Amino acid sequence: MPAHHAFWPKRLPYTLNAPGTSLWVNLQVSALRYPDKLAMVFMGRTWTYSAFLNAAENIASALRKMGVQKGDRVVLDMQNCPQLVITHFAILRLDAVVVPVNPMNRMEELKHYILDPDTKVAVTTADLATELAAASNALEPAQRLQNLLVTQFTDVFDADKIGADELPEAWSDWLLKRHALPELVGGQAHAWSDAIQSPVDLPHITSTSDDLAVLPYTSGTTGLPKGCMHTHGTIMHNAMSSGLWANGTPENKCLCVVPMFHITGMVSVMHATIFMGATLVLMPRWDRDLAGRLISKWKVTHWTNIPTMVIDLLGSPNMAQFDLSSLQNIGGGGAAMPEAVAQSLLDQFGLKYIEGYGLTETAAPSHTNPPDAPKKQCLGIPFMGVDSRVVDPETLKELPQGESGEIVMSGPQVFKGYWKRPEATASAFFERDGKSFFRSGDMGRIDEEGYFFMTDRLKRMINASGFKVWPAEVEALMFKHPAIQEACIISTKDAYRGESVKAVVVLRGSHNGQISEQDIIDWCRETMAVYKVPRVVEFVDVLPKSGSGKVMWRALQEAEMAKA
Repeated sequence: MPAHHAFWPKRLPYTLNAPGTSLWVNLQVSALRYPDKLAMVFMGRTWTYSAFLNAAENIASALRKMGVQKGDRVVLDMQNCPQLVITHFAILRLDAVVVPVNPMNRMEELKHYILDPDTKVAVTTADLATELAAASNALEPAQRLQNLLVTQFTDVFDADKIGADELPEAWSDWLLKRHALPELVGGQAHAWSDAIQSPVDLPHITSTSDDLAVLPYTSGTTGLPKGCMHTHGTIMHNAMSSGLWANGTPENKCLCVVPMFHITGMVSVMHATIFMGATLVLMPRWDRDLAGRLISKWKVTHWTNIPTMVIDLLGSPNMAQFDLSSLQNIGGGGAAMPEAVAQSLLDQFGLKYIEGYGLTETAAPSHTNPPDAPKKQCLGIPFMGVDSRVVDPETLKELPQGESGEIVMSGPQVFKGYWKRPEATASAFFERDGKSFFRSGDMGRIDEEGYFFMTDRLKRMINASGFKVWPAEVEALMFKHPAIQEACIISTKDAYRGESVKAVVVLRGSHNGQISEQDIIDWCRETMAVYKVPRVVEFVDVLPKSGSGKVMWRALQEAEMAKA
């Protein structure tokens, strides 16, 4: 028996048989079971499951009139909003394929999401439509979008009825402003409100678990982003198992602020919630005080997040006004939760932060901590149905417990390969014991109880005079300093050591001007091995973050290298 089975939730099997149906059926079943139940909340407006289903069928009808057929790839470029959820399921209703796109992408980046998946139809919000249309217009005629469906945020709520507690003042302009439809050269832009008129008959659902459902893109160390081919089956497995793992019931109210273009928000929040027939409380962007108010008002029970969000919320001067007592399950991934912050959650609210780990290629979790036996700053144990090991990244030989190597995994949620990239697909997998294992590119180790710990990205290691420094470990240690709100470790060129450690630090507001870079270095010398100590500390106001909330360490690293 694997060591981690001793800590497995006793109420759950080690593996499960997920439904072999289309993901669309999850919405259909929840609407049949709970027609009048709350499905979504956004800016004070609510949707029942029957209203949600009806809206998705209307948009599916609009897309059908634009020529969308089974297997067609449809770009979905939005921040979190009801239209994203409605359109995501509308695309699935047609047995077509969702291509989720980061709304922070600009014209040059967007060209790739039209060209690579051979997209002819895209759906976006009006604030992003000009950029997407410009990307299409810049392509050759045969490569361009043929149809662009554009929604205003205010298509789904009455701006005059939004309460002050639902809309941060800084959001008023972009959220309430209405934009004109852009010109789509060689195609047509459609307004959401017009497109849902005169619905047509929809075809029968024919997709099964083996059909392509979602094509999210993931960036690597080189080249353009690659599409990860996920079927209804790979997504279905983690939609079902994520809810079960978190003690999910139809009574859950889930705060959805992690972006749903990202695999975690899409699968672990959106799909898991719809599968259970629970309620999504949607936030389009992060705002700590709005999050606090929404948790309080809607009695949110489950919150999947990025650790930086928790750090920010706990740092709000308005914390005393928020009621977090309804929270039953809080956790996330993308970065390790600092031990001091996790302890504060436990001490103040009795909440154990459940850390997990996964990739776009694994439909979010491949590992997560057992709710009843979590470890801090730990990836957790292999998720339901997953066989995960640590191997030598060069020889692929399995390494013994305690040694650091590349994390690999095999399971029903692992993607089917990279779109149009047979060579990349072949290099990402290897066979062992009759199973196909995916190479994560992440370095980790397994402890004596079978829990996995990250050491770092395979490519992110700092070599200081032959000493290997793993940035994630140093960052975790630095979070224990009372003045440090956030820290990112990168390498800096050193004429003597080759590379040295640099810390880019955001100080807590209460400590600004009261502590120096040398104070941080001196503290680090007392806290960690000397070769790990940052030789350089730089204070900044904010760390750059991706649309999914992860610290963009690579951008900081590249900027540092450009100085040399």
